[in-house]
Amino acid sequence: MAKRLWVERNKDGSWDAFSEDGAHIKFGKGRGQFTPGDLMKIALAGCAALSSQFAVEHTLGEGKGAKIVVDGTYDADNDAYTAFEEQLEVDATGAGLSDEDADKLAERISRHVDKACTVKHTYVQETPVRMSVTVKH
Repeated sequence: MAKRLWVERNKDGSWDAFSEDGAHIKFGKGRGQFTPGDLMKIALAGCAALSSQFAVEHTLGEGKGAKIVVDGTYDADNDAYTAFEEQLEVDATGAGLSDEDADKLAERISRHVDKACTVKHTYVQETPVRMSVTVKH
């Protein structure tokens, strides 16, 4: 079973998200806060980052990583994202990679992300969401 997560509202109107293992992030709609839509894009980028890490470190060395930028196409009429664009960039300057080696690394990274990124797998399929509402009184 997946890790339990929950959110709670703060007096200032922001929200805190928690996990049962102690993770925490603040979000909301105010200046300097991630919105839920931002968090969707962060989840996609974070999943690509973790999925690509082995391939990057195997080629470039421990501690090396990628920069992942995610943008989304937002449909205001339906209040939904209709597509995401993800750019994964690896800085391999100084590593002495040939064009062929760079192409092989890009291919290997793509395979790792395609195989291991749960968030990407979830976004590319229809994912039903069931919600129940309980009002304590």
